[in-house]
Amino acid sequence: MLPAVAANQPCSGKKGGIAGCDGELFLCRDGSISGSKQSCSAVTGQAGQATRPQTLLRSGEGCACGSGSFCTGPRGGVYCLTPSGNKSYKRQ
Repeated sequence: MLPAVAANQPCSGKKGGIAGCDGELFLCRDGSISGSKQSCSAVTGQAGQATRPQTLLRSGEGCACGSGSFCTGPRGGVYCLTPSGNKSYKRQ
């Protein structure tokens, strides 16, 4: 009998799996970003490619997940907006 291997994967569960990379972050199929500490480009085999700079905006306009831009919240949190309009916070 083989031992069961349980491992958390980026964008698992309700997030629907990995849709792509947003720099070093995993972009999930539900439009949010993963809280994983892993490097998306390294996991997907895109290591060595330059990551695009991440722009921090003050308003909620133009910071859609996957655009490379993030907004800062009133308490300093960094987030992007999912297609459904929810905030997806970047892990500190």
